[in-house]
Amino acid sequence: MADVRILEIKQSVFADNDRQADELRRELKEKGVFLLNLMSSPGSGKTTTLMRTIAAIGEKVKIGVMEADIDSDVDARTIAGSGAKVIQLHTGGMCHLDAAMTRQGLEGLETGDVELAILENVGNLVCPAEFDTGACKNAMILSVPEGDDKPLKYPLMFSICDVVLINKIDVLPYFDFDMDKCVENIHMRNPGAKVIPICAKTGEGIDKWVKWLLEQREIWLHKA
Repeated sequence: MADVRILEIKQSVFADNDRQADELRRELKEKGVFLLNLMSSPGSGKTTTLMRTIAAIGEKVKIGVMEADIDSDVDARTIAGSGAKVIQLHTGGMCHLDAAMTRQGLEGLETGDVELAILENVGNLVCPAEFDTGACKNAMILSVPEGDDKPLKYPLMFSICDVVLINKIDVLPYFDFDMDKCVENIHMRNPGAKVIPICAKTGEGIDKWVKWLLEQREIWLHKA
């Protein structure tokens, strides 16, 4: 029987994307733009957290936001109300953004006057974790109603994130959610991940999150 050539397409796609992501990071550093990739499942509170973040940062840093969705401009309109620069990205049915798509978004955002760019990725815990967007740091939000076992069910998402925000802590008394167990599960997947409990609705914990974000921006921009 003749040998059949096997082409590992998925591996090739990821390798090409990784190269593009590394190049994008180099370009962002030259321009002095810090890019944060924010991920979570739908309904976890990404947009509300962003609104709180923008308000807390105020005029310290110029912010631009890229809202990625399969369709609609609901979130972009909400962010626009904060006064931050914003652009809506439609993925055409794709459940994630890769480096090339992120680059298109940044070009549309026109980052000449942006110091902190935030990508609100498409809402799910699978596809976005597979593709390097070129971001300087990855963040994710896990909401209390989702359960403390999510790090066990979606290991890749938690393993690539530099920080995990545990949102909706105001409803902790009403859900079977063990905070200590959740943190343990996160660190089992990613020992170096920073975990910050927050409530985007009330603003609790947002100061700690913003402090971490601004510190990471400074470290990244001045890193040799």
